[in-house]
Amino acid sequence: MPLPLFLVMIAFVIAAAGATLALAFWVQAPMVAVALAALAGSLMMGMRQWR
Repeated sequence: MPLPLFLVMIAFVIAAAGATLALAFWVQAPMVAVALAALAGSLMMGMRQWR
């Protein structure tokens, strides 16, 4: 993978994470709910690898 593409992908992931947190703060979602949603998503993606 070319370096510029890799750097753009990393920047996009960081921007998406920032946008997600900004949206969560804007709608005043409890951080525990955001953390549990992230944990559930991580577990679902991990289980897909075992299939």
